[in-house]
Amino acid sequence: MKIGIIGSGNIGGNLGKHWAKAGHQVLFSSRHPKSLNSLVKEAGENATAVSVTDAFESEADVYVLAVPFKALDEIAEQFAGEYGNKVIIDATNPYPERDGEVAEKVRKANYNASEYTAMKFSTASTAKAFNTIYAEHLRDGAFRESNKISIPFAAQDQASKALTKRLIEDIGFDALYVGNLSDSNIMDPNQAIYGKSLKQKELKALVDATKPYGL
Repeated sequence: MKIGIIGSGNIGGNLGKHWAKAGHQVLFSSRHPKSLNSLVKEAGENATAVSVTDAFESEADVYVLAVPFKALDEIAEQFAGEYGNKVIIDATNPYPERDGEVAEKVRKANYNASEYTAMKFSTASTAKAFNTIYAEHLRDGAFRESNKISIPFAAQDQASKALTKRLIEDIGFDALYVGNLSDSNIMDPNQAIYGKSLKQKELKALVDATKPYGL
C-alpha cells in the first residue's frame, strides 16, 4: 500500500517508519523534504521524502494528516483535487494554545474535531486514529507479540474502517473501533481515552463506560 504522510514529526515519523518496516511504500512529506533525509535512511528502502505537493500528486492509497490542526484548512483547500475518493486518516488534535482561533472554534462547536476534518476533506473518506497516543509509546510499542497497546479509531464508512484497522494491526497494535466520527469525542484532548496506552480489554472498558446505559 502507498501511504502519504502529511507532516513527518514525532507521530508521522514514527508511523511511517513502522509502516515501511511492515512492507508498505511510505512517502514522508514536508515543505522542506531534504530535512527528512535522516528519517528516510532510518525507515529503510520502502521510504522516500517528497514535498507535500508531490505526496498528494502521488496517487497514494491513504493520506495520514499529522500536522498542526491549524494547517488543515490550507491543506484541504490547496490539494482539493488530489485526495478525492482516497482515505484520510486524521491524527491531528486541536490545541488552542498552539492552533489559535480555529481550535477554539472547534472545541466550542456542536461537531467534534474529526467531523471538522471530514467536512474540510469532503471528497475523501475520513477516519480518526493515532491522535490519542504519546509519540514515545507509538515509537516503542509497535510489533509486540504480547501485551499489545490498543489504538482506538473512528471511521466515516466501511472503506475507511477496514483500511485503518488493517494499518493499525500491520504495525503490531490492536485496533479498537469506537464508532463513527460523531463518536470520536472521547478521543479528543482531555477526554476519556486521550493519552491512554492500554491493552484492548482495558481500553474497551473505558469506551463502554462513556456510553449511556452501557449500550
